[in-house]
Amino acid sequence: MLYLHTAPTSFPPRVPQGLTVRRLSAVDAPALAAMDPAMAWIHGSWGGPSALAASGLGWAAFRKEQVLALACTRFLGSRYEDLACATAPGERRRHLALACVTGLTADVTARGHRATWTCSRDNRPSRLLAWTAGFRLAREHVHHVTGPATVSNPSGFRAAA
Repeated sequence: MLYLHTAPTSFPPRVPQGLTVRRLSAVDAPALAAMDPAMAWIHGSWGGPSALAASGLGWAAFRKEQVLALACTRFLGSRYEDLACATAPGERRRHLALACVTGLTADVTARGHRATWTCSRDNRPSRLLAWTAGFRLAREHVHHVTGPATVSNPSGFRAAA
């Protein structure tokens, strides 16, 4: 499902006392590297935590030096930025991701780009977060998934490694 940011956030997120939500900077690389392993996928398209931290294209919710939630530009195009977010399992339902997405979306708009959100139809939490953050469904795509590809080699020829 592809969503475009077209509406204001449904309600301004209130950050709990003792937490800070702000744009990432290069000094945040160690905190990103120490994130809950369930969240580590989010810096994969950046080549690791240091690259994401230095990019300036992410927002995070912190408790001291600990990252509780993170939103970042997952794919950067010339006109669009597709966003992604992750929240530590014990910190969900506190609107931390919403606060991060709201800050990031404002940055995307200030850069003259359009924020997009992509998720599976089956990912209800992601769809609800997108809607609450002001994203509206633009189109649905059908993806077909198969197992690993098997390469047939009837000649028995082996390529040099």
